[in-house]
Amino acid sequence: MTLEGQSLRDLRLRDYRPRSRLRVPEHRVERPRFPAVDAHNHLGTWLTAGSAWPDLDEVLAVMDASGVRAIVNLDGRWGDELEANLDRYDRAHPGRFATFCHLDWAEAASPGFPERLCGSLERSAAAGAKGVKVWKDLGLHVRDDVGELLLPDEPRLSEVWTAAGVLGLPVTIHVADPMAFFDPLDAAIERLEELLDHPDWWFGDRERFPTFEQLVAALEAVVAAHPGTTFIGAHVGCAAEDLGWVGRMLATYPNFHVDIAARIAELGRQPRAARALIQRFPDRVLLGTDAFPPDPATYAGHFRFLESGDEHFAYSSDEIPPQGRWAISGLDLPDDVLRAVYAGNAARLIPGLTA
Repeated sequence: MTLEGQSLRDLRLRDYRPRSRLRVPEHRVERPRFPAVDAHNHLGTWLTAGSAWPDLDEVLAVMDASGVRAIVNLDGRWGDELEANLDRYDRAHPGRFATFCHLDWAEAASPGFPERLCGSLERSAAAGAKGVKVWKDLGLHVRDDVGELLLPDEPRLSEVWTAAGVLGLPVTIHVADPMAFFDPLDAAIERLEELLDHPDWWFGDRERFPTFEQLVAALEAVVAAHPGTTFIGAHVGCAAEDLGWVGRMLATYPNFHVDIAARIAELGRQPRAARALIQRFPDRVLLGTDAFPPDPATYAGHFRFLESGDEHFAYSSDEIPPQGRWAISGLDLPDDVLRAVYAGNAARLIPGLTA
């Protein structure tokens, strides 16, 4: 077949599978240089629509094989569901799991909800929750008793963030989503294939949703107003595409930290900036994968990204990478930084985990 062949000229983009011909060093890193803590994962049934729990024996086997000492389970919810998660993980395997609770945002539909949410936090902390997980529905979907959208910096929520600090519960908070999810739906949108698979992830309708900038500004307002509360900005502070903004947040607010969950695709296409950020703030960045159930290949990919200096390698084993058709490069972080990112920072910030 010649290049002028009509069949190739009419090749659909969805069918194009370019194969890299680069010959570059490759290193398999199946176990981390130092024991690791996965500070962002999901081991409950919340995100799987109530389906079966992950096989605990398999989870522990993957952890042992992959050098993962502990996992932070962000699926605790509240009440009976929290108790079920604590029984299954934290109480059955002390030190290997740390379960975070949630807040029931359905309470916001009735007056007086801040007091009820604070009470829920107190009960969850007493039960053994090690932190609080706040999802992106706050800011995108949650509405109050008069139908107004609630952003994270809603003044009525201030006492909730204060209560988390008083109770010693770090808050892993996810606002917004990748920037492209807020862009107009047109031929220039960077994450088009992903959004075609998940149309409910598009938040570019300005009549229904705030802008990306409004949401991260609300996050900053919360962090700034509550210095006594520890915040972990999920997914590289919810702004992995703008490390300048993330660096400013880390420099300005000592109570702000970030995990790298589900964002090595973004960090790995800007490896010099990512390495500089982590080396500038080695005590503020946590390993996380957001890969559930955990699997050895995902862990190995994260370890290779953090430890090796490899260039132009796949961030996913999927034929079509899920977050964009690009490759990533490794950060080659020094040992002292790896120790902190792998486990030291999580052990310092999250109750129930030890160095």
